[in-house]
Amino acid sequence: MKVYRFLTGPDDASFCHRVTDALNKGWELHGAPSLSFNAATNQMHCGQAVVKTVHGKDYDPAMKLGEQ
Repeated sequence: MKVYRFLTGPDDASFCHRVTDALNKGWELHGAPSLSFNAATNQMHCGQAVVKTVHGKDYDPAMKLGEQ
């Protein structure tokens, strides 16, 4: 089974730590990161897609993707 997640958050060190944590748990970057500006909060936000192949499991919409 191939699993997809899109990590998002403010453009700060905590976002980088979330991506780093995912990479160290076997996730791989998928595509380029994205940035957007939220005018209401005057803050930049980041997004990064990650994918992971999980063997021996079938996809279930109820599963928590981050725990795979």
